[in-house]
Amino acid sequence: MRLSTVMAAAFFLSVAVPAFPQEWIQYKSLDDRFTCNFPEQPTVTQTTYTSQFGAALPARVYTATQGQSRYSLTVVDYSPLEQILGERAKSCPAGDERCNGGMGTSGPGYSGADYIGALLYATWQFTQRDAVLTQLIFNSTYGVYGHQLHLTNRDGSRTLAALYMHDRRLYIVEGTVPEGYPEPALFQTSLAWIDEHGNPLRYDGLYHHAFPSPPRGRAPAN
Repeated sequence: MRLSTVMAAAFFLSVAVPAFPQEWIQYKSLDDRFTCNFPEQPTVTQTTYTSQFGAALPARVYTATQGQSRYSLTVVDYSPLEQILGERAKSCPAGDERCNGGMGTSGPGYSGADYIGALLYATWQFTQRDAVLTQLIFNSTYGVYGHQLHLTNRDGSRTLAALYMHDRRLYIVEGTVPEGYPEPALFQTSLAWIDEHGNPLRYDGLYHHAFPSPPRGRAPAN
């Protein structure tokens, strides 16, 4: 899956596009456990993200630009989800299904369903934009399951996005380039995971946040 996108990135480097003075850098965030290439030092903004069942979750947005192209990586912390929705469920109306503490995979206040469906919900939000969705496919990076989307926006610009859930965090990688430019595959494919010590990691099997983690494999090269 990564091979085709890397080939697209190679094509990006081979075609004639305007030259920019800055060189791309590898950015590392120990707080959010990732590395990613940006065209410049990204601006980091604290914000909140509203989950499917209404939990306001802490998030950080890493943004950078290169000419008219825009790049962003949003990381949403899902670790307080059960506490937030569980507290809300304590005051729900008598007889409401959410009051029973959760059954099966629903969890307190539907927190379990919210967490399991987080990737699907974030992907669905892209489909609600004023844009034409031209592709929605499975994707993975270093063993972590995800989704990839291609959109053509109303002004003719193109957006390539990838979404993953890893270590109770939602990652939304989004690059938008002007009409006529190759899609920003180089940005999307550069995302990689690090552990709590800042060391690179990958998985031997397919990591999906709704199931137990597979064994960690040989770390990717920096």
